[in-house]
Amino acid sequence: MWNAMVAGGAAVVFTGLAAVPAGAAEGGVSFSRVTVNGGKPIVIGVKDEVEVPAVFRMTTTLKYDYGPTVFPYRGKPDTGDTLHSSVITTDCKVVDRAKGICDFKEWLYIDPRHLDFGNEDAGTWKTAARVFLAGDAHDTDDLSLPLQVKRATRVTVNASPEPVTAGKTITVTGRVTPANWDTHTYQGYAGRTVSLQFKAAGASSYTTVKKATSSSTGALRTTVKATGSGTWRWTYYGNSTSGAKSSTGDYVAVR
Repeated sequence: MWNAMVAGGAAVVFTGLAAVPAGAAEGGVSFSRVTVNGGKPIVIGVKDEVEVPAVFRMTTTLKYDYGPTVFPYRGKPDTGDTLHSSVITTDCKVVDRAKGICDFKEWLYIDPRHLDFGNEDAGTWKTAARVFLAGDAHDTDDLSLPLQVKRATRVTVNASPEPVTAGKTITVTGRVTPANWDTHTYQGYAGRTVSLQFKAAGASSYTTVKKATSSSTGALRTTVKATGSGTWRWTYYGNSTSGAKSSTGDYVAVR
């Protein structure tokens, strides 16, 4: 997709993977202990650039000019799409100097406003690692580590009337809207199963009361009997392309 890298304090900008040195990937480098975003999905909204932390270990006795980095890709590590607007990598934290073992921290940035970024980028990506070696060579390793990239979801709630008489009907409405990366707006999500949850006054956790399906505009609506005071919320558990999200709570006093 696009690629701009900052490593060890020096900035190096590429116009795409075509800028990778033309030679075949070199051996003599291995990557291990790789964790991206703490193993959690990368959830991206419509406006703010997302910072994705990563940690990894590189082992090599070869000299390298810049890098290393880990990054999401689709297709092939050297010729497919990548998913980052910039990367910052720390200098080597030496683990074993004689064996060339270093630990690194990295911050990968994804900007949903980038021209090349769109809804097709939601879903599963793979993870690769690359270091540029001395002498116009590089080493790229496929780490066989899947990454989930998801659209952020918004969920709203309104429970009424407030207050309500015990035994009467409470109507709970809301809306579920995932990020649309093509239009940079949040749009209604049709046909989603969303859980209505209740936390009784004085309780510490929510319990699922019932489920509802969103309308063509993402609208949610259901009714329940007022049995006690407490807080109502909607929770959407997400899917392969949209992140999980709970609404804020709406407290209803029952008299």
